[in-house]
Amino acid sequence: MPHTVMSRAPAAPKLAALLLCAFCAFSSFSTAAHADDKQLNLYNWADYIAKDTVPNFEKESGIHVRYDVYDGDETLQAKLLTGSTGYDVVVPTSNFLAKQIEAGIYQKLDKSKLPNLANLDPSLLKLVADADPGNQYAVPWAWGTTGLGYNVTRVRKILGNDAPLDNWDILFKPEYLSKLKSCGVSVLDAPTDVFAVALHYLGRDPNSANPADYQAAYEALRRSARTSRSSTQRAISTISQATISASR
Repeated sequence: MPHTVMSRAPAAPKLAALLLCAFCAFSSFSTAAHADDKQLNLYNWADYIAKDTVPNFEKESGIHVRYDVYDGDETLQAKLLTGSTGYDVVVPTSNFLAKQIEAGIYQKLDKSKLPNLANLDPSLLKLVADADPGNQYAVPWAWGTTGLGYNVTRVRKILGNDAPLDNWDILFKPEYLSKLKSCGVSVLDAPTDVFAVALHYLGRDPNSANPADYQAAYEALRRSARTSRSSTQRAISTISQATISASR
């Protein structure tokens, strides 16, 4: 990703849980997923694996991979709840996991077939256990913090070499956003993440349960939305290809 730098804020970590043997309670296992043991059906966020991961796996295992991507947890959840998706592996974030387990979407893990579970960080397993007590249905696959991505060359050309690339002002202050509008500012269409960012920026608890905090965050985001646009998860390619200059 040339000419791009990431700025991360100490907001609440977002943990992705890798769910094995996914199925819908409204039907039996999809025949598409299990008719052929030589195909693995996987549904994941875009830009979450390297370009050679799937080809390397297929070469080493002899198993064909059907790899689909989605742009938000809401999209994943809607598809899973309709039933008969045919996916073997899906990757939601942990804050969606508990309700999906309650809905009966997932099969319990057969841990006897997962010897590498012993290599996982116990602290991450504990975080997942908040949504999945006993880690019966899910294991952690990736975690991270919410951040900003820039096409540094384009942003500095517009805002100057002293552009504030190390804080959230660039996303919330009109004097910066208005100047970047010509090249584009993109915000991920994921309410859970975006509201946490706004709350953090305003000095509020990103996990707040206070309606007044969310109203304040809404107002901040509404002002920002006048000069930014929502996006899918393809921020990496759009920034690197200079389609946009900044992205959350």
